[in-house]
Amino acid sequence: MSPRFDLARFIATYGTALAAVLVFCIFAATAPNFLNPTNLLNILKQISFLAILGIGFGLAFITAELDLSFANVCSFAAVVVGGLIHHGINPALAVAAGLAVGLAAGLLNGLIVTRLKIPSLIATLATASIANGLAFAVTGGVAFVGRWDPRFLALGRASPFGVPALVLWTAGTALIVLFVLKQTRLGLHLVFTGEAAEAARLAGIKTARMKLVGLAFSGAAAGLAAILLTSHLNSAAPNMAADFLLTAIAAVLLGMTMFEPGRCNVPGTIFGAAMIGMLGNGLVLLGAPYYVQDIMLGIIIVASVALSASTLKKAAFSV
Repeated sequence: MSPRFDLARFIATYGTALAAVLVFCIFAATAPNFLNPTNLLNILKQISFLAILGIGFGLAFITAELDLSFANVCSFAAVVVGGLIHHGINPALAVAAGLAVGLAAGLLNGLIVTRLKIPSLIATLATASIANGLAFAVTGGVAFVGRWDPRFLALGRASPFGVPALVLWTAGTALIVLFVLKQTRLGLHLVFTGEAAEAARLAGIKTARMKLVGLAFSGAAAGLAAILLTSHLNSAAPNMAADFLLTAIAAVLLGMTMFEPGRCNVPGTIFGAAMIGMLGNGLVLLGAPYYVQDIMLGIIIVASVALSASTLKKAAFSV
């Protein structure tokens, strides 16, 4: 006897993904030039930064910690990379510096949370403020622009085999993180720490170390996004990633309503980023006022939090 089809379970698992497809179809039918290859390519590129930052935030969130510093850390890492490239430093060293800045910020967050026992909500807000101040100190409030090394620009602008490099970077990041979470002991410990910290501790898992690792990964992802963003835009400004804070968090929360409802998951984050990217692009093409996108983003955050409330209660919202 074949198993009975569970419509409620199907909708809970794939409903938001189907909604993303519906949004695509609506804009394809109503928004001028939405299906233009150049426009679709721009959406993919914008989604790339959003997805990488969202995946990084999700790695901290999986351990029930919040990283609200990743956008400012991304901006700071970007001006470090941009400044080095602008002054003729070897691109490999500049890239290493960008990753190091992101990783260092993540480790700092992790140490503050695990050693000083300060809630991640407060700790990462403090780190965000520090990163923002350092970014403006490095640049003097102006952007780094100029004719940069083509090898560096290729990181975010090349199209090997006809596929934008940004898409390949995003796919690679997603696959690596998915493998770690699903196929390694580290991934199992990260998830177990977030879902049942006390049980994980009693089982011998070093939960503080897992939280440190999750926050460090979030910082490293911000460093990677900074490198790609700087390369793609051929410039670096002290607040260039500020707009990604809420959108990346929204992508993660929206992703928690699909595939593994109530759990942070990589495929869901990718679909969440795609949906937010399409909404923003489609509304612009339809001539909607700029504030409509902010309103829609707020609605998405409230709705996704409501649908994923059981998991969100475990995050470090309390002071």
